[in-house]
Amino acid sequence: MTAGHPRITIEPDKRDGKPCIPRMRISVNDVLGWLAHGMTEEEILDEHPGLEKEDFAAVYAFAADVADAAYGNH
Repeated sequence: MTAGHPRITIEPDKRDGKPCIPRMRISVNDVLGWLAHGMTEEEILDEHPGLEKEDFAAVYAFAADVADAAYGNH
């Protein structure tokens, strides 16, 4: 788990240290990429039954925090 993001883990031996959903090998970037290419949350859940609806909120919050850290909160 990362601080403030209990549904996101960063493990050096899992997906080269990319932030992932804890019980899966699905990265934050995987989820964001699927969404960016037009998949809906429901389609992603159907294709990856281990994911839960709450994982999307965690992905969005993590991505927002990373953007804030990189570019500041203007």
